[in-house]
Amino acid sequence: MNLRRTLPLLALPAAAALVLSGCSSSGSAGAAGDDGSGGAISVVASTNVYGDIAQTVGGDAVDVTSIISDPSQDPHSYEADARTQLAVSRADVVIENGGGYDAFVDTMLSASDSSAAVVNAVDVSGLDPDAEGHTDDEHADDEHSDEAEPSADATSDDHADEHEHEHEHDHDHGAFNEHVFYSLHSMGALADEIAHQLGEIDPDQADTFTANADAFGDRVADLEAQAAEIKTAHDGESVAYTEPVPGYLFDEMGLVNVTPASFSEAIEEGDDVSPAVLNETLKTFADGRVDLLAYNEQTSSPETEAVEKAATDAGVAIVPVTELLPEGDDYISWQQSNIDAIKAALDR
Repeated sequence: MNLRRTLPLLALPAAAALVLSGCSSSGSAGAAGDDGSGGAISVVASTNVYGDIAQTVGGDAVDVTSIISDPSQDPHSYEADARTQLAVSRADVVIENGGGYDAFVDTMLSASDSSAAVVNAVDVSGLDPDAEGHTDDEHADDEHSDEAEPSADATSDDHADEHEHEHEHDHDHGAFNEHVFYSLHSMGALADEIAHQLGEIDPDQADTFTANADAFGDRVADLEAQAAEIKTAHDGESVAYTEPVPGYLFDEMGLVNVTPASFSEAIEEGDDVSPAVLNETLKTFADGRVDLLAYNEQTSSPETEAVEKAATDAGVAIVPVTELLPEGDDYISWQQSNIDAIKAALDR
């Protein structure tokens, strides 16, 4: 599912500042660092996935706002309000997925005079060969970044040109899967970049931020080791998905996607699925070519329900996936649950 939505450029009445108060570590927009957060670094993240990683790295030194945090929320119906726009305009650091996934962040940045450091997860990942500034990530030099793909420094004090490019980008899902939050390695590198940016703002706590990112990276490395064990046992087995959300995790496990691209792309874009494409997709289950179906719980349609039924009828294990953290989970526990569910399904 794509989070792209064209948002109006919001007028910010002066009274809006009065409703911004308190600290929001995982919910709707909260105050920035200069609005009652006790000098904490104000971080705004497009989703609670990135908000959680920022909180893990920054600890008590950050005040985190996650714009979208409800796993049942349809991001296509997301409406920014003055509170959220004001939080973005006052943030010290803004974290976005990038790659056209959450262009509403770029819209809000363009509508403000923000001077925030912008961390773009797609750029940090280095997974998009068409990303601007595709260079080695000079900050991802610890043990969980030694094997990183080339990545870009995703931040800039002058972000206007960069984000205008992403806002207008017509993303080609066939060439690039923007769901980089399922790339374990990339999230380790992202934690490093967040630590770097926080350390630039608060040098006295830079060592703490780096240590927190390293600890997070160690836990990510454990998840990667589990994925490698699954690859050893199930390399080359066939999987399908309603959308390419878990694609990078499947790649790490050596699993082969057999979903017709025209099906998953249509579902992700909210387009109609032609009868021919739907029949081709259903046939992969009837023919016994699929060992596991990953079903995006945040997007349902008659076509995805038909695929789910076909998988059930064929005795194929179904693993639900989400694009946001379920309530009560952090990034590590969320991906641990995903890995456990995939392993259990493949081991049946």
